[in-house]
Amino acid sequence: MKIKELFTDGRLISKIQERLPSLFYLAELESSRAGKVGMEVGSIREKIIIALLIYKFGKNNVETDIPITQSEVDVRVYNEPISIKTITAKQLRGIKLSWTVDAEQAFKFGQSYFPNLDMLLVQVNWNDVGWFYLFPRDVQVEIFNTIGPQKYIQLPKAGTNPRGVEISAQGLRLLAGHSGSFKFPINWLRKRIEYNPYERWVELWQKD
Repeated sequence: MKIKELFTDGRLISKIQERLPSLFYLAELESSRAGKVGMEVGSIREKIIIALLIYKFGKNNVETDIPITQSEVDVRVYNEPISIKTITAKQLRGIKLSWTVDAEQAFKFGQSYFPNLDMLLVQVNWNDVGWFYLFPRDVQVEIFNTIGPQKYIQLPKAGTNPRGVEISAQGLRLLAGHSGSFKFPINWLRKRIEYNPYERWVELWQKD
């Protein structure tokens, strides 16, 4: 499992701890309007993590052109599928397995779901400590089988606006605390950045 080298390379860990807060802050500035961060921030964060994988493993070993039919796969590293999740929260919760907004489809997904790929998770916790996790597939499978799908998966409540299928808080706690998972802390401090999301596009328009 080559992806675990992100969590065993001391120099790279230090670089991630130093730079990821600034890069994720840029992602927020890029996707903000009138002081509110838009949903597209998740896609920008994902690109930042994929760029990290390319930096570490080389572009020839990182496949980014993933068919849309492979909904859980965000990237492949040495042909191994990886799911990338990011969340802004003090506690681990709300990690989506499926973003379907149809209650019936969410139920079907929950009935058929089984962990089948490694997961990278970044917990953003501004002005405090968060974590960068790797949950290997075999660890997910172990916990899924131990507590069962009913406790591992959280389906949207009937009669509410469905916002997707999530890993339960219990499942996430067990994943984060498992000896087979990998993690390191990140101090999420914002360093003020002067940023204009339109500037680069204006510069391109100004080119002859």
